[in-house]
Amino acid sequence: EQLVESGGGSVQPGGSLRLSCAASGFPFSLNDMSWVRQGPGKGLEWVSGIKRLGSTDYADSVKGRFTISRDNAKNTLYLQMNSLKIEDTAVYFCAIGFTPTNKSPRGQGTQVTVSS
Repeated sequence: EQLVESGGGSVQPGGSLRLSCAASGFPFSLNDMSWVRQGPGKGLEWVSGIKRLGSTDYADSVKGRFTISRDNAKNTLYLQMNSLKIEDTAVYFCAIGFTPTNKSPRGQGTQVTVSS
């Protein structure tokens, strides 16, 4: 499996970013997918998941601000992040599975930095 994240960057509090994850090497449309993140000095935190049929769930910390979506025709997973907060600063990874474990396949990550 290969997962390649993109779209990270530096933004001010209140800003927005859209992350993308290009998937290959496995049947993307048949798999649940998710986003996880790792903040500075912290462990992996589950952010959001989307099932193969499209149902979604979010961590309480991002609910109402982040939106996960997928385009099965393009084998791509997305995370729209609005109203970003300083505490959203982290490396964001896409992963295979709705609630992945540390051993679940994931990409190399994309850095999101929120600062004023």
